[in-house]
Amino acid sequence: MGTPPRLAEVVDEGVMLSAVPWSLAGDLTPVLLVHGLASNARLWDGVGADLASRGHPVLAVDQRGHGLSSKPDHGYDFPTLTRDLERLITRLGWLDRAPVLAGQSWGGNVVLDLAAHHPGVASGVVLVDGGTIELSARFADWPTCEAALAPPPLTGTPFTQVEGWVRGNHPDWPEEGIQGTLANMEVLGDGTVRPWLSRDHHMQILRHLWQHHPRELYPDVTIPTALVMAEDRSNQRWMAGKRDEVAAAASALGSWAHVHWIPGDHDLHAQHPAAVAALIHDLCARGDGEGRA
Repeated sequence: MGTPPRLAEVVDEGVMLSAVPWSLAGDLTPVLLVHGLASNARLWDGVGADLASRGHPVLAVDQRGHGLSSKPDHGYDFPTLTRDLERLITRLGWLDRAPVLAGQSWGGNVVLDLAAHHPGVASGVVLVDGGTIELSARFADWPTCEAALAPPPLTGTPFTQVEGWVRGNHPDWPEEGIQGTLANMEVLGDGTVRPWLSRDHHMQILRHLWQHHPRELYPDVTIPTALVMAEDRSNQRWMAGKRDEVAAAASALGSWAHVHWIPGDHDLHAQHPAAVAALIHDLCARGDGEGRA
C-alpha cells in the first residue's frame, strides 16, 4: 500500500498542517499519530497502514515547522502546539469521537499535554518512547542541554551519504521506516539535503521542552495511557534511569497506565510498526471500555 495523498488543514492564521490520511472512514476509534522532534509524519507509515487495515480512521500529521507543514517563526510552545492538534481534530470531525492520540518522543510530551489540558478531546494516549521527557532532570542547566542536544549540521550533505548513514545504522528496519527517516529532509536540486525543521525552530522547541514537566501533568490524565518504551539492552546504566522514570510516570498515572517494553531503537514506530500498531489498537479498545464509561 502506497502512502495516501496528503490533506492540508489551516489551524491558525497563516499556519497549515500537512497530514497523511491513512483512512478517514472506519467504525473503530480514530487515531492521530504525532511525530517527534525533527521528524515527520512519514515515520508512522507502517503503523498508519496497519491501523487503517484494522478499521480505524487514522491520520499522521506534520507538526508546525516540520515536513510539509507551514514553518512560522513562532508558536513552538506547548499551548500553541496542542491548540494546533485540537483544531485539527475538530476539522476532521473527530471531536465527538474522542480519538486516541499517539505521540513519539517530544510528540509524546505534546499529546500528554493535550490530554491533560483539554480533557474530553481524547479517549486514550499512547506514548512511544516519549511523554516522560524532563530535560531539566537530565541536564544540570540549559546551556549544558543546549550544547548536548543541538542538531547536527546536515544542510549541504549529499543525499546519498545521508541515505548510507540511515541504512547502515538501521539494518533491521523495514523499508518504510528508512524512507520515513529520509523524509525528515528536503532534497535540493544539487542532490544535497536540508532538514525541513530549521535550526532556529529546533532550538525553540528544545527550549520549550526544557521547561516542560510531564510529572506535573500525570494527575490530570484520566484516560487509558500506554507507555511503549524502547529497551536498549546495550546500555544498562541508561536503562536503569529510564526504568525509574517510567515507573514514576506509571505510578502517578495509576490504574490508567499500561507499560510495555520493546527491545529496539528510539524510533520504535519506524522499526517495529506492527507491534506498535497492535498496542495502539489494544488501547483503543480500552478507551472504548474505560474512557467512555
